Amino acid sequence: MSIHQQLEQEFRLKPWQIEATVKLIDDGNTIPFIARYRKEATGSLDDQLLRELSDRLTYLRNLQKRREEVTASIEAQGKLTSELSDAIGAAKTLTEIEDLYRPYKPKRKTRASIARAKGLEPLAKQILEQRGIDLEQTAAGFVTEEVPTVQDALQGAQDILAEDISDDAALRKRLRSFLFQNGSVVSKAANSDADSVYTMYYDFSEPINKIAGHRVLAIDRGEREGLLKVSVSVNKPEAVSLLRRAYVKGSGACSDLVSAACEDGFDRLIFPSLEREIRSHLTEQASEAAIKVFSLNLRQLLMQPPVKGTVTLGFDPGYRTGCKVAVVDDTGKVLDTTVVYPTQPHNKTREAKQILSGLIEKHHVTTIAIGNGTASRESEAFIAELLKELPHKVSYMVVSEAGASVYSASKLAAEEFPQFDVSLRSAVSIARRLQDPLAELVKIDPKAIGVGQYQHDMPKARMDEALGGVVESCVNQVGVDVNTASQPLLARVSGINAGVAKNITAYRDENGSFTDRRQFLKVAKLGKKAYEQCAGFLRIPAGDNLLDNTAVHPESYKAAKELLHICGYTLDDVASGSLAGLPEQANRIGYNKLSEQIGAGEPTLRDIVSELMKPGRDPRDELPKPLLRSDVLELKDLKPGMELKGTVRNVIDFGAFVDIGVHEDGLVHVSQLANRFVKHPLDVVKVGDVVTVWVLDVDLKRKRISLTMKGRPKTDA
Repeated sequence: MSIHQQLEQEFRLKPWQIEATVKLIDDGNTIPFIARYRKEATGSLDDQLLRELSDRLTYLRNLQKRREEVTASIEAQGKLTSELSDAIGAAKTLTEIEDLYRPYKPKRKTRASIARAKGLEPLAKQILEQRGIDLEQTAAGFVTEEVPTVQDALQGAQDILAEDISDDAALRKRLRSFLFQNGSVVSKAANSDADSVYTMYYDFSEPINKIAGHRVLAIDRGEREGLLKVSVSVNKPEAVSLLRRAYVKGSGACSDLVSAACEDGFDRLIFPSLEREIRSHLTEQASEAAIKVFSLNLRQLLMQPPVKGTVTLGFDPGYRTGCKVAVVDDTGKVLDTTVVYPTQPHNKTREAKQILSGLIEKHHVTTIAIGNGTASRESEAFIAELLKELPHKVSYMVVSEAGASVYSASKLAAEEFPQFDVSLRSAVSIARRLQDPLAELVKIDPKAIGVGQYQHDMPKARMDEALGGVVESCVNQVGVDVNTASQPLLARVSGINAGVAKNITAYRDENGSFTDRRQFLKVAKLGKKAYEQCAGFLRIPAGDNLLDNTAVHPESYKAAKELLHICGYTLDDVASGSLAGLPEQANRIGYNKLSEQIGAGEPTLRDIVSELMKPGRDPRDELPKPLLRSDVLELKDLKPGMELKGTVRNVIDFGAFVDIGVHEDGLVHVSQLANRFVKHPLDVVKVGDVVTVWVLDVDLKRKRISLTMKGRPKTDA
């Protein structure tokens, strides 16, 4: 089966879809571009499926490359048979190929290779035949200066048999399956007296085929920190019997030695190898699941609706060094900065209120973003108290400041705000996170953003690839104002890298605002291919051509104008918002007929209609708005049965953490998410969702809040 045929089968797609998609990928087109502007070619495949297909294509090509390398290596040794060639050709995974290659793979010095060098392989073959030979007499014929005794000859023969048995690809496959079905992961305390977060794993065992990914990752971390000893356990007699059934033919001295070789091969060669392999597989599987959850959380976080049109005050809490304050206008431009000291040890509450009231009045502040780090609870209480004293309504929201310190100390932040110290840059970042999460968070390494679990334990390359894909997807889905976007935001646009982003901002600084998409071609090193990939995702809100502020690609401008003309409209109607009847008119004429007349595909025409109805639209505006607060609760105010509104801050394998206006987020365990079985929390909630919860329990000492979404607890009735 060819790679194309395998992709057709796995993704249940038509041959033409696979062929076109693979060609587009191979021609250097980005996933966002293919998903948005090549729907006719792919059959409207979305970007998530396209990324999965691209990943699988890479794996299958690497698999084919390895298949060819292994075949060539065995052939060069003169040991390639038609049966072996067929088996390698039919292998569906790298593991299967490596199992088949194992007997022919150049090995380091082993007990078996030493025995072979001493000429004991013929003895091993005779023993394996188990034909009732006189074992000691036969072995005596192999005694030499290098093999001084009969026992040495027999031991060498057993070593050869043990290695041959361990190299049996079919048997390793059966044993691997046996271990997965019947083995368990076991962890013990390295020091049972040591107190740690891993106490539940001090005497722990769970079947390999049932252990949850988050427990695998927790055990791995505990082992790395030297607090746990981890192993795989299995019923050894049953496992060894699989080998004996395959190799032991009867009874007698030869059979006894083959039986001993089976046990030795299992203990010394097969089990240690499969144990490492199984643990590696579990970790890889858990990592992929964690990366998937992290990616979904990140997507939801980046796509949070911006709080537009507001002057925002960013408040970065602190104790000794005070709370840093930055006021930014509705475009994110910094208007004012200061430092106040309402918290310990200064407690200058009155002075802080006067300063903030003055800033709020002077700049007409309507929203306040409070970082959720050190001194956040005290700062939130202070802000809530201040807001009650103001003559007009001002709302606040606690914003995750994960990664803000990383950004503040970065070269990028220093270039953006050379006049501010690190702490004031953080306050600016906190304010901008509320105004436009996507534009601000793209400046930060996704791993530092604070959603997901065990993100710093993930394989770096795979994590960066997955999260980078999410950021790229979100940026291109929303679109970017080329005249206001930062370099990091521009660098995430399809077809644009960091160098081109720098060129764009330099051109902008030197020549003023872009007024036409065609100007992008003048930017140094932005060739026709890059222009094709990026043009549709870059917006010019006040440009010469209204279509430049839409997701309509320049290659489709002619089609858009023809569509308007056929339906009885003009671009002036688009500008004035007088297109109410356009969708109905297009449907009445029929997209099939319009496609024939205009020479553009139906999916493209439907997208054009959608864009013309809302030029410059932001898809995030259609999502529920974030929950802004004007008062604060303390942990001691919470009582079982209390109903609250909250915002989902993080989703992990065993539940969701919800911000309910208390410094500590509450946990809704997966069993409390709905009045039905929930396989994974992401099936019910997403980061940013505003949800209704009820308090189940409050642990004041450990500062833990248990919540439910199943309704008011019966105990409160």
